[in-house]
Amino acid sequence: MEVQRVVSVSLGSSSGDMAVDTTILGVPFRIEREGTDGDVRRATARLAELDGKVAALGLGGTDLYLVAGDRRYVIGETARMASVVRHSPLVDGSGLKDTLEREIIRDLQASGTIDFRRRRVLLTSAVDRFGMAETLTETGADLAFGDLVFALGIPLVIRSLQGLRRLARVVMPLVTRVPIAWLYPTGKSQETRRPRAGGLFRWADVIAGDGHLICRHIPDGLDGPTVITNTVRKRQIDLLRAAGVKAVVPTTPVFDGQSFGTNVMEGVFQTLLRLRGETPSTASYLSLLRELGWKPEVLNLREGRQKILSI
Repeated sequence: MEVQRVVSVSLGSSSGDMAVDTTILGVPFRIEREGTDGDVRRATARLAELDGKVAALGLGGTDLYLVAGDRRYVIGETARMASVVRHSPLVDGSGLKDTLEREIIRDLQASGTIDFRRRRVLLTSAVDRFGMAETLTETGADLAFGDLVFALGIPLVIRSLQGLRRLARVVMPLVTRVPIAWLYPTGKSQETRRPRAGGLFRWADVIAGDGHLICRHIPDGLDGPTVITNTVRKRQIDLLRAAGVKAVVPTTPVFDGQSFGTNVMEGVFQTLLRLRGETPSTASYLSLLRELGWKPEVLNLREGRQKILSI
C-alpha cells in the first residue's frame, strides 16, 4: 500500500520538528511536523506548496476555531492561512479535542487513575479545549479556566461553563481579530519560560491543556501535580520534572518518547476515513478511537516508568 504522508505546518519553533514512519490499522504513514518559527507568511507559503501533494495537512501552533458552548469562533489570521489550501484535507485538531480528549477524561475517571471529583483542576484554556472543559465539569472537578490569565494577561479566573459562555460572547469577536502571537506562544517564544499565575498552578492538583502554554507559564516549586496534555517532547518532560510535576498523561500517541499535536493525529484520522470512503464526523472519529484502542496511561516523572500511549 502507498505510504500516506501527513504533514503539520506549525507556527511553533522549528527546533521541535520531527518525522515518524509507522503503520496504523494496516496503513503505512509518514507523519511530519514542520515549524516555521512564528512566520505566518512562511507557514502560508508552505501550506500552499504541500497542498494536493500530501494525504492531509495540519495547522499547528494555532487554532482555526475556538469554541464556547454552541458557538464556534473563527480566528481571522488562521483562516487566511487556511484559505490557500484547496485540495488536501486541512485540520487544526479541533475534531480530536472534541472526541479523543473527552474520552481520555472519561477513561481516567472510570479506571480510577484520577478521581476528578476530588481534584482541583486548572485548564489553561477552555475555549481551546471546550470538549475537555465540558467533560471535566461532568466529573464534578473543582475547575479553574485560565483563558483570560494566560491568553490576555488578565488576572481573572473563570469558574464555570456558564461564565465562559457569557464572557466569550463579549470577548471572542474581538480576540479572533488580533494576531495569533498575541494570544499564544509561537516560534522561539515556545522555548522561553515566563512563569505566570504561580498561585493558580500551585493550587491545582491537575493541570490540563496545551503543552506549549503550560510549559511557557509553569513556575518552579510545585508539589507534585499531574499534567494532562497533548504535545509531549523530551525537553518539555525535563522542564515539567524540574518544576515539580509528578506525572504526565499524554492525550495523543507517543513515538520514541515524544507525541505529536492533535492536528497531526486528526490528519491521520481523516486519511484513514478517506481510504475507507467514510465521511469525517463525531461518530466516525469515535468509531476509529474504539478500533484503535488508544487508552491513557501515565508517565511517572519521579520513578521514571514510561508507561505511555503507544501504537
